[in-house]
Amino acid sequence: MSHLDTEDTTPLLRDDASSDDSQDGDYRSRWRSIRVMYFTMFLSSVGFTIVITSLWPYLQKIDDSANASFLGWMVAAYSLGQMVASPIFGLWSNHRPRREPLVCSIFINLAANVYYAYAYLPKTNNKYHMLLSRAFVGFGAGNVAVVRSYVAGATSLKERTGAMANMSACQALGFILGPALQACLSFIGEQGATLKIIDLQLNMYTTPALLAAAFGLVNILLVLLVLKEHCVDEDGRHIRAINYTSEDRVDVVEEAGESIDQVAVLTSNILFFTVMFIFAVFETIATPLSMDMFAWTRKEAVLYNGIIMCGIGFESILVFLAVKAAAQRFGDRPVLLAGFGIVFCGFIILLPWGNHYPKIQWADLKNNSLASQTADITVAANGTLEPTGCPYEQTWCQYTPAIYLAQYISSDILIGVGYPACNVMSYTLYSKILGPKPQGVYMGWLTASGSGARTLGPVFVSHVYTILGPRWAFSLICGMVVLAIILLSSAYHRLVAFSVRHGRIVE
Repeated sequence: MSHLDTEDTTPLLRDDASSDDSQDGDYRSRWRSIRVMYFTMFLSSVGFTIVITSLWPYLQKIDDSANASFLGWMVAAYSLGQMVASPIFGLWSNHRPRREPLVCSIFINLAANVYYAYAYLPKTNNKYHMLLSRAFVGFGAGNVAVVRSYVAGATSLKERTGAMANMSACQALGFILGPALQACLSFIGEQGATLKIIDLQLNMYTTPALLAAAFGLVNILLVLLVLKEHCVDEDGRHIRAINYTSEDRVDVVEEAGESIDQVAVLTSNILFFTVMFIFAVFETIATPLSMDMFAWTRKEAVLYNGIIMCGIGFESILVFLAVKAAAQRFGDRPVLLAGFGIVFCGFIILLPWGNHYPKIQWADLKNNSLASQTADITVAANGTLEPTGCPYEQTWCQYTPAIYLAQYISSDILIGVGYPACNVMSYTLYSKILGPKPQGVYMGWLTASGSGARTLGPVFVSHVYTILGPRWAFSLICGMVVLAIILLSSAYHRLVAFSVRHGRIVE
């Protein structure tokens, strides 16, 4: 981008506003720091998705007392930790250099991934060690609030949608690379190799977590060496590089009489909660649903779902590119509304129909002839007998039609379009609604609402799915999306930028 192209939004330095070299240098420094935030979001996404498709088979392997309901708590633990941490890190970032909460959170994430890799080691209660490790990984991921608040404060109103879309694209790249790495590492197998000197098993379950820890180390170095504090106003004028040690620090404050629309803030939080809830349901249920419906083994489920998640990630990047153009032409709110509509179609497609029923998993039945007729038994790579199909204990398996693979793939494609559009538009609108006020705490609450959704979503779907089956689970999700569309439509006129609301600029 040339200097002439960025003249209106190039930040000015307090000491030499007339110097083009200073302007360009400060502009480059600001965008280098923003790109570090992109990379932090990317690595946070990788750290989550790199193990998500193997959570269920790893849990089954190290603790056979765990069931699908516990898997819901396992996935929810990450989000619960993030929900607790987000307001804390957000508040911290409002009063101290952002480098501090970022380094602290990434280190917690790194240590928690190492803990996850060792969850097999204790003699008992392995599932609870897995649960605790995922909670700490999520606590470290609370830095997403800091990342979003930094990008919101370091970009003009004109730059905001593009920057948020770029950040979401980096998040999507993480969603691609995470499952792709997990799928590649699945070829290590369940046995793998053992490093006796540190009593560590390197297999397809532990190696991804250790790789995520290595990524965290790289992230810490980038934050320490590259990140600088920058803040611009809504027109892109550089306020100053913030000096937290100076007594004359300049803060951006609300002008008298210009308050934030709290109804719009609350509505945005509810909409973001809904967006994250429905995607948490989708990512939680993908592995057990595919194992139940398609009689996949643990290894097949990890590999195939990794490939599918990878495809969704690539699709999301294309969506983010399209979102930038669509938001410029139609506005943020119409794109958000369209995203919800596409997500609704994605879950409608998943509703079971037809006369094809899932294969029933082998169980210790008295009638062995019945077992032989209904079972689909696979010999695992390590020579043990691995039952596949829908567990006999889930009674709905016997009367609920199976979901076809074509349904599953079609739903993945639609949700892969609708979710990223809703995601980026939700917090783009939110950051614009907040205006020039420091956004650390507010972004902390937004992240907490999303984390709350990711906590409740897995617990909800794992219990409803286990007890009532996919028909009830996906029907309830469709109902929730309809309510979100009604809420968005009713508050449509209030979801506008701070400057538009107060008449500074015309929408």
